[in-house]
This record gives sequence, structure tokens and C-alpha cells, in this order.
Amino acid sequence: MIVYKILPRSQWEAASEAGQFTGSPVDLADGFIHFSTADQLAGTLAKHFAGQSDLLVLHVDTERLDEICPGKLKFEVSRGGEEFPHLYSDLPLQAVQHVAPVAAE
Repeated sequence: MIVYKILPRSQWEAASEAGQFTGSPVDLADGFIHFSTADQLAGTLAKHFAGQSDLLVLHVDTERLDEICPGKLKFEVSRGGEEFPHLYSDLPLQAVQHVAPVAAE
């Protein structure tokens, strides 16, 4: 399965240099890295990233993530009663399968 993380390009560049993504300010405040499923991606973009530019979406392979960080990805009830994927560790870049720019609206 693939889960998705939206973030500003500057955060991705810092993560690339560091070799891992420790989280956005919201992730750090909440104690986990927020992800979305494919069906949740548009809603997350509209709710949390409206009006922002130069955004990227990371495509993260959950099987690879579980090999590196076993048991750290949990699906938990969040917005609207939906289960969202949350990672209770840093995101190792080896689990990132693809990085793409978010299409402008």
C-alpha cells in the first residue's frame, strides 16, 4: 500500500540532506507524522495546504516502512471518523518510493 505525505519543498530538501524526515511543525506538535491514503489526499490538501505553493507529495511504501520501522505506522480515527495513517517515528527516506510536485489548482 502507498500512503502520502504533503510537505513544502524546503522541508523535503532538509530531509534529503539529513537522510530522514523528522516531521513538519504540526507532526512534531502531535507526536507523529501525518499521512493520507489516496482517497484522503485531496481533502488533506484542501484543509491543510490551501493557498500554499511549491508543495510536494511523497509516495511512501507501507511494506518498506514496516520493514524499517516495524509497528510504527498505525491507522487511527481522525477527521470525520476516518482512519488516517500516522507514523510514530521519523520517516526513513528508503521508504519513499516517489516524490512529485503537487499540481496547482
